[in-house]
Amino acid sequence: MSKTAAVVGSKPQQTLSVLAGAAFLIGIVIGIGIFRTPSLVATFTGNETLFIAAWALGGVIMLAGALCYAELGSAHPNAGGEYHFLTRAYGPGIGVLFAWARCTVIQTGAITAVAFVYADYASNIVPLGPYGAAVHAVLAVVVLTGVNLIGTLESARAQITLTVLTVIALLAVIVAGFSTSGAAPAPAANGSALSFGMFGLAMVFVLLTYGGWNEAAYLSGELKDVRRNMVRTLLLGTAVVVALYLLANLAYLNVFGLQGLTKSSAVGADLMRIVAGDASAIVFSLIVCVCALSTLNATIFTGARGYYALGRDVPVVRKLGVWEERGHKPANALLLQCAISLVLLVFGSVTRDGFEAMVAYTAPVFWFFLLLVAISVFIFRSRGGELPYRMALYPLPPIVLAAAAAWMIYSSLTYAGTGAWVGVAVLIVGAPLLLVSRRNPASSEAAE
Repeated sequence: MSKTAAVVGSKPQQTLSVLAGAAFLIGIVIGIGIFRTPSLVATFTGNETLFIAAWALGGVIMLAGALCYAELGSAHPNAGGEYHFLTRAYGPGIGVLFAWARCTVIQTGAITAVAFVYADYASNIVPLGPYGAAVHAVLAVVVLTGVNLIGTLESARAQITLTVLTVIALLAVIVAGFSTSGAAPAPAANGSALSFGMFGLAMVFVLLTYGGWNEAAYLSGELKDVRRNMVRTLLLGTAVVVALYLLANLAYLNVFGLQGLTKSSAVGADLMRIVAGDASAIVFSLIVCVCALSTLNATIFTGARGYYALGRDVPVVRKLGVWEERGHKPANALLLQCAISLVLLVFGSVTRDGFEAMVAYTAPVFWFFLLLVAISVFIFRSRGGELPYRMALYPLPPIVLAAAAAWMIYSSLTYAGTGAWVGVAVLIVGAPLLLVSRRNPASSEAAE
């Protein structure tokens, strides 16, 4: 790395437009979940009204979170995102612990989970032998990391392209669903299916499918005119995601009905097969691959910004805080993130249940820190100061977000199995980092 290419004192540049920011947000959220989880949500809701209500409630929670993040991101713009918010609200100890969790559990686990899904479907299109899925997963992570290493503008252009393709793919499923004759009315659900506990379990899958909107926080240091555009980016992305999810699920109900939906383990593929025949299996594989690549690219992009912010604040990992002026990117952070993700890919390939293991591994740790972010809104408000953007309906949005986070912590620890507790154990292993959380003079404030 040349001295002219990497300057430790350099910082992120405000080069991203509202459209690019919204494209990253949409690309992260609309991934493989919408093609997998609707059948599970149908199983635990019991009737079509509750099924759609669950997806609408998920949209409300996403909107509440977006309003919170719009206020936090516009008031405290920084490439470190949640790491920066938590550090300012609770002190460097909690910030460093979050950075550890994000680097070892949250972000790398998410990257790995998406890579596994991409690999499964890519193997249907281009078989590469007994270890083909692992090869596809590794290639996807390495190639997209390479795109991000070329530069931020190149990554943003790739993200806009992938997001447009993702939205087109989902729209194709929606149109196909509404173009086919409706299913017969579903029989009335039994009483047990309508219980609060069953609805709560349905929401676990709904919120998993809506997950990822918070990643927009890591764009706040690179958005043009962030104090005005942060809220526009979040609200535009949220509106598109909620509209597409509601339409997609109405299309699923139109084709299958609720009872038929509960019997489909690959609802998108089954829908396309009904409309277009068996050849649509390849088409659907391409759809999922595009969605997974879109999510993967955006997750790699935002994930590296957390490593960068950690390097700015903690002297022992200061090399992660290098920002390369050529290409405007945190190259060292991208490389380390790629290396950890590849280790998790190898582990998941050996266990053969990679996607499920990574979902369980990340959930309780992710929602624990999201709960702290929700509470931080009240902390910042209590300190006073000027806010470029004040959320509507305060204090309702942070209350809704905090309640949802607490609900997800409980649900993931109760239902996700051993993997969830492994993630918690890794978080605890990072506790000694609290002892090295002395702030660096070139801290995250300097990166603003």
